[in-house]
Amino acid sequence: MPKRIIVIPAYNEDRTIAEVVSGALNFADRVIVVDDGSRDRTGLLARQAGALVVRHAVNRGVGAAIGTGIEAAVHLGADAVVTMDADGQHRPEDAGRVFDRLAQGDVDLVMGSRMKKSDDQGHMPAHRVLFNTLGNLLTFALFGVWVTDSQCGLRGLSAQAARTIELRTSGMESISEFIKEMKDKHWRHDEVAIKAIYTDYSMSKGQNFFLGVKVALKLVFRRFIR
Repeated sequence: MPKRIIVIPAYNEDRTIAEVVSGALNFADRVIVVDDGSRDRTGLLARQAGALVVRHAVNRGVGAAIGTGIEAAVHLGADAVVTMDADGQHRPEDAGRVFDRLAQGDVDLVMGSRMKKSDDQGHMPAHRVLFNTLGNLLTFALFGVWVTDSQCGLRGLSAQAARTIELRTSGMESISEFIKEMKDKHWRHDEVAIKAIYTDYSMSKGQNFFLGVKVALKLVFRRFIR
């Protein structure tokens, strides 16, 4: 029987993690929460909600947490791995749709897109649209691949892609690094339209201008200097 595993990187997310894990378990066989050095009850609440918790002793960044989670999922024999955010921004049923697209067997990477037209799209705040568009343009300039939502944290990997992905950055830039891996390893890919849930809490966790500049510089370094 295929094994679907959801990986959730989490840092100080005790306000939302239990609900996120509970929802994710409706669409996955296992949920792995990578507690990235949290100073609150994130790990405890995730475990109580039914997740397998892997903990970093110190905060290493979302990219490092995603890498740890994917490695753990591969070790557990995952046939497909989906990553989603811990702040409640992603609907669990959209993770299920990513799994279903992977199960068709003709793609290696499936990316959720909040920008792709859909009857159930939701409304993305204007400044998020701007950040996403700039991220898409930068990703295209660096890697030569156009995607509609390069900064979305909901995405899925086939078993082969999960075994071979190499994330070398530890911060938010790792999200765009998936695109580099897709280009370098010739992965087949697709996008599915998803609805993002925007709350005051999830909005406070997102990118700002200065973080975006920092991420962009790290991506350029990764692309040309390695």
